[in-house]
Amino acid sequence: MKTMWAPWSIEYILGAKEKGCVFCNALSVSNQLTLYKGKCTLVVMNKYPYINGHLLVAPARHLSMLDELSHSEMGTLLATVEQSVAILRKVMHPEGFNIGLNLGRVAGAGIEEHLHFHIVPRWSGDTNALAVFAEVRVIPQHLQETFALLKPHFEAIDLDQTHAAEPAVAGSATIKKPNCRKGPARSVRRASLPGR
Repeated sequence: MKTMWAPWSIEYILGAKEKGCVFCNALSVSNQLTLYKGKCTLVVMNKYPYINGHLLVAPARHLSMLDELSHSEMGTLLATVEQSVAILRKVMHPEGFNIGLNLGRVAGAGIEEHLHFHIVPRWSGDTNALAVFAEVRVIPQHLQETFALLKPHFEAIDLDQTHAAEPAVAGSATIKKPNCRKGPARSVRRASLPGR
């Protein structure tokens, strides 16, 4: 078995942590890496990206598990992921994406108290031996430059829509936002399968 080292992770692990929840803090007016703040969701750039354009998409409510989301919030969250991918595809032209979430510390969640999706754009040859052997990551564009490139596209769309067919473009009209449920988590009722 081969081992792939991720030495850049130690920067986050050992670094000073900001007080409070990273995502709840991102809803503040002063956050420099927040691309989108909606009624139900938010999109922020990863402060410790694996590669340019590494985004984090989270519900606005402070939740740690998927079953705490209402159906409306779940739909809006996935529509936000979809629109974020569309913007990255349009602006950065990646050849593919890694998209996922880690629930719980043992599953790899660095911020387990507020669930969030990672969207990592990928290009052929975007990983190299420098990260493994020299403990150096090659990220060809500064975080703030990537932010400036993406921000106008996130300002131009309404990511709180429940179904997004096409990515919005800067200057296009927005769609009415759904009413996201506030309050305690809904109870989840699972249908039993035949034969159980």
